[in-house]
Amino acid sequence: MDGQLLIGVVQPHAFAVMILTVVALFMFAREQIPLQTSSLFVLVALIAVFHLFPFIQEDGSLLEAKIFFQGFANEALIAVCALMVAGQAMVRTGAMEPIGRFLARIWKVYPSISLLLTLVIGATLSAFVNNTPIVVLLLPVLINVSARTGTSSTGTLLPMGLATILGGMATTIGTSTNLLVISVAEEMGMPTFGMFDFALPVVMVGIVAVIYLWLIAPHMIPPREAVLKNISVRAYAAELLVKEGGFAAGKHLAELRQQVHGQLKVQRIIRGEASITALPDVELKAGDKLFVSDTPFALREFETALDLDLVSSEESNIQGPSELMVELVITPQSALERMRLGDVRLSSKYGLKLLAVNSHGEERLAQSKGLSDLVLVAGDVLLVEGSIQSINLLKSSRDVLVLDGREELPYTKKAPLALMIMVGIVGVAAMDLIPIYLSSVIGCFLLLITNCLKWRDVTQALSMQVVLIIVASLALGTALMATGAADFLADRFVLITHGASPAVILGSLMFVMGVFTNVISNNAAAVIGTPIAISLAQRLGMPVEPFILAVLFGSNLSFATPIAYKTNLLVMNAGGYQFKDFMKVGIPLFVIIWIMLTIILSWVYQLW
Repeated sequence: MDGQLLIGVVQPHAFAVMILTVVALFMFAREQIPLQTSSLFVLVALIAVFHLFPFIQEDGSLLEAKIFFQGFANEALIAVCALMVAGQAMVRTGAMEPIGRFLARIWKVYPSISLLLTLVIGATLSAFVNNTPIVVLLLPVLINVSARTGTSSTGTLLPMGLATILGGMATTIGTSTNLLVISVAEEMGMPTFGMFDFALPVVMVGIVAVIYLWLIAPHMIPPREAVLKNISVRAYAAELLVKEGGFAAGKHLAELRQQVHGQLKVQRIIRGEASITALPDVELKAGDKLFVSDTPFALREFETALDLDLVSSEESNIQGPSELMVELVITPQSALERMRLGDVRLSSKYGLKLLAVNSHGEERLAQSKGLSDLVLVAGDVLLVEGSIQSINLLKSSRDVLVLDGREELPYTKKAPLALMIMVGIVGVAAMDLIPIYLSSVIGCFLLLITNCLKWRDVTQALSMQVVLIIVASLALGTALMATGAADFLADRFVLITHGASPAVILGSLMFVMGVFTNVISNNAAAVIGTPIAISLAQRLGMPVEPFILAVLFGSNLSFATPIAYKTNLLVMNAGGYQFKDFMKVGIPLFVIIWIMLTIILSWVYQLW
């Protein structure tokens, strides 16, 4: 069989599915084609082929075309969608904001170890929550730190982003890719993985990887001109209200300054109609307003640490410009994704003036010809100018991430409840009390009935792009397995690696998955690779678990290119990185993790 031609050894349906797989991978890699469109094409093509040309399986039964719709009811897709909604609750209520404030304070006190702590916290959180909100949380923290210290953010943003991807590898719910691989393997009769079954090898590798990101990676990239270098550098006038019965009531101003390590700089105190000089021995009373000027992040710290209320400065007689210039990042799942810039209508809808656009590191002035035809993608940065009211209106739309300007505080009284529900979702699944798809759906229901989320937040959290790529990938995986195409590809893989040890074959499979995930959709690579990995293990007479994990880990090695993962684009634009910066830092990290995981899996499962 080894010497026969491809067409002569496979059924026509298998050959057609493999051709479609190649076409799908090509389309997924084309940035000009929306993933939704590519995914729907794959689904429609499969349905058309198997409906018009019926396929009889080995057991004599007909493979009905409707089987390709089963992905919509797949438990992995249900879990992914429910966890996206739960993650939205973490953002909506500001449940993770205390972590951001804690890190900001640590950077001031212990700058030498702060990056290490940031990497560890980012990776740990990403093992349980989608890493997009984690990156959104940490970006302003790191950029504010660089602005305050006068240092470049180049050495911190990229390591942080890569650390969150690394953390997502550790648990079954860390990424949608993990859920998909495990679900596909389970449907094919393979053993079920528990939430932390493969956490230990990731932690072992993670220790080395984090040390690399902490000590080596920051020195590998030359200082870049960060697109968001001026984030929160401008000081904004604000009034902090002393509340009745609050911490500040009855305290001297010097005590408040001591509470925040001397960072509070009060220009004057407004008491009724009077203006009082801000002397250290002034005793504060309920209703007093502290007139301060500082960054949005600092104002947030003062409000929380001193139990004050941030009131709108528009109500006071503050002198100064009424216009703000801010940077807006198009976030994943935003309604503005795939829209022409000319159709966004920032001026008529939000009262904002577009000054410039940064798309994948290329800055273009708003006056340049043809800019209105630019199609926005996640990670694009818009530099706009507008009034305070216009910026606040834009924030309520939740279509962009406002990385500058006076932020509204997202932290609410619902944050502890939302965090408790999220812990419950993860906890009951980790203890194998109920499956993750059930606990996450129940958790979403609890978040809704407790008003931690509104239905509009649910619709904004769900991404049709994610849904369709998962369904199409599952359908393609089903077709590969049912037609024997997966078995054929596994045979070819064995032939190519003829004479190699199972450990080398395992490492080769992980490497191929890693290359694919850096140029195409990681979910597609994972679902297509899983049935091939199972067939490969069966032909070698080896345990299937390490080969399934090779696909899972390989599909998460999204370190080498900015297009490999959506958070890479956010980090690229925020830090002003170039494509080669990701390759320079990401390829060594890819190689380190690939070699270590290959050795660990081969040793644990005795593949030598």
